[in-house]
Amino acid sequence: MVWLGKIIIAVVIISALLFAGMCLYYVYIVNPNVTAELRAEPTGERAKHVMLLTLPTGNTIPVNYLKKETVIYVGADGRWWRAFRGAGNNVELFLQGTQLQGHAVAITNDRQYRDDIFAKLRPTVPTWLPEWMKGVLIEITIEEAS
Repeated sequence: MVWLGKIIIAVVIISALLFAGMCLYYVYIVNPNVTAELRAEPTGERAKHVMLLTLPTGNTIPVNYLKKETVIYVGADGRWWRAFRGAGNNVELFLQGTQLQGHAVAITNDRQYRDDIFAKLRPTVPTWLPEWMKGVLIEITIEEAS
């Protein structure tokens, strides 16, 4: 039985290391490459589905988006969405070569609304995922340029 405990501990450690490695890979390799591509080719194929979102912390991340008139929807995986709880927060967007300002709010209390938007924003995500893995819907209202 001692060997079973050691195997479980090894699996947990290996899983944690793989997860940490994947996070570092995205933060230091994938995100900077996507960011550079969006700035270099703001009307390219990737820019039709991915924009840059500058968070209240000043960090800029690439995110998939769905635009409907003056509202942009983003799916948040990870912890960054927490800056938009409650009344939300102001954000900057780089969308197809245009710098925009907006107000972002996390929609955490309407699963049906989230699922309806995610069906268009994330059509290939498995429907069998548990609720806590589906992500959080961020609704960004674009501010009019003054």
